[in-house]
Amino acid sequence: MPVPVDRATQPWWRSAVFYQVYPRSFADSDGDGVGDLGGVREKIGYLELLGVDALWVCPVMTSPMADGGYDVADPRDIDPLFGGLAAMDELIAEAHYRNIKITMDLVPNHTSNEHPWFLAALEAGPGSPERARYLFRDGRGPGGDEPPNNWPSIFGGPAWTRVTEPDGTPGQWYLHIFAREQPDLNWENPEVAADFEKTLRFWLDRGVDGFRLDVAHGMAKPPGLPDMAEVKSSLLSNDDDDPRFNNPGVHEIHRRIRRVLDDYPDAVSIGEVWVDDNTRFGEYLRPDELHLAFNFRLAKTAFTADDVRAAVDNSLAAVAPVAASPTWTLSNHDIEREVTRYGGGAQGVDRARAMILLELALPGSVFIYNGAELGLPNVDDLPDEALQDPTWERSGHTERGRDGCRVPMPWEGATPPFGFTTGTPWLPMPADWAGYTVEAQLEELGSTLSLYRMAIELRSVRPEFSGDRVEWYGSPPGCLAFRREGGLVCVLNASQAPTQLPPGDVLLASTPLTAGQLPPNAAAWLV
Repeated sequence: MPVPVDRATQPWWRSAVFYQVYPRSFADSDGDGVGDLGGVREKIGYLELLGVDALWVCPVMTSPMADGGYDVADPRDIDPLFGGLAAMDELIAEAHYRNIKITMDLVPNHTSNEHPWFLAALEAGPGSPERARYLFRDGRGPGGDEPPNNWPSIFGGPAWTRVTEPDGTPGQWYLHIFAREQPDLNWENPEVAADFEKTLRFWLDRGVDGFRLDVAHGMAKPPGLPDMAEVKSSLLSNDDDDPRFNNPGVHEIHRRIRRVLDDYPDAVSIGEVWVDDNTRFGEYLRPDELHLAFNFRLAKTAFTADDVRAAVDNSLAAVAPVAASPTWTLSNHDIEREVTRYGGGAQGVDRARAMILLELALPGSVFIYNGAELGLPNVDDLPDEALQDPTWERSGHTERGRDGCRVPMPWEGATPPFGFTTGTPWLPMPADWAGYTVEAQLEELGSTLSLYRMAIELRSVRPEFSGDRVEWYGSPPGCLAFRREGGLVCVLNASQAPTQLPPGDVLLASTPLTAGQLPPNAAAWLV
């Protein structure tokens, strides 16, 4: 008889269900139209009911908000937009009271251009200790009028911006892999590492349970900052020959970070690591580096049995050599929501419901993006004037950016803003979302929210969800099935026809069975 996973003998995060809160879109407690930490605290009972183990809270530190808070002006304070430091302390206390962990988003690669360090660097001039905290370089060509190298910014245009020196003359250039408001730090400068350690301890001492590290494959830059052999740039891609990312020096940075976290034994570090090669990906998860690293293969995978199986196999293979725990996610604040990605409409919802069962059946940690549990689609018809993602402006209005997956959560009622705010939401909400609200789905047994609640609960209490290995069954074309060591069997039907289930009792299905068969675009758990 299989026994339940003993959470007392393994770190909490190895099998945790994390819930990603994009704070400005979750719940607004003060009526200004922007979600805040007070709103998260007010909805903590909902998150407890959902059954999640931990929250990942996207950036809420002091910021001019040029890139949704990923441009940080003070990493050791909370922006007034989100309620200030007191609101964070209250959220931590309330979450811990309900046995929910809190992980924060930290941004080690860059600061805001309004950070005191950067303002001091502009004032101090070339060759100063203040500029040595960043990557200032002289320009190329006559008068230094050309950028120091040919690197592009992720958000479009060159990755360099020229400054005006204190005497009013055109001066040096500074590197910003992302927006010009996000100057890259120089991690070879000991002050940078020391200050980040101070930030880590500041939050850990306040009770934070860990961190999601933005662009965790960044930070280290290649010696001499050489030109790219082929200039190309795209957000969220695995391009292992890109000199802007995944340089060997990044691993010593992670070892330094890990040494700090080891002083807080229950704390977790989760890296955003866009690295394609499995060996190089696994290097980030060695015992003295990150605890977890996002693997985005499932989030980038088409809804076919062969593609899903390949993504699962690849993700498991990436962590096996370093005995690390895999992570699984279907969406986040940077990519199209899964309902839309899987074709939209009823088909998209069915497939998204099937995929969450598959994901929760796998060994490791699962990350759910707020609103996925409601079956929300992307909102791809936002008015041009409503778009706020910097990609929209920086692309000359050719790329609409990520706002479509960031539309606020609908909580209750029949008309916008569906209880999200008493004011005007920062992004407009579709008028036809009444059926998606938490209120509408909470007591409806067949709703997507109810499916999530049941699945998360079963995963946490049933002994069949144990073991680190997955054993694949032979399956009809367009289907897949695997078995966990504890005895759970998961079946996915990505074909166009109903399929016979293997022997066993059905524990949960993403959609009702038809004459004992699993319909298309569905998944089931058996024991």
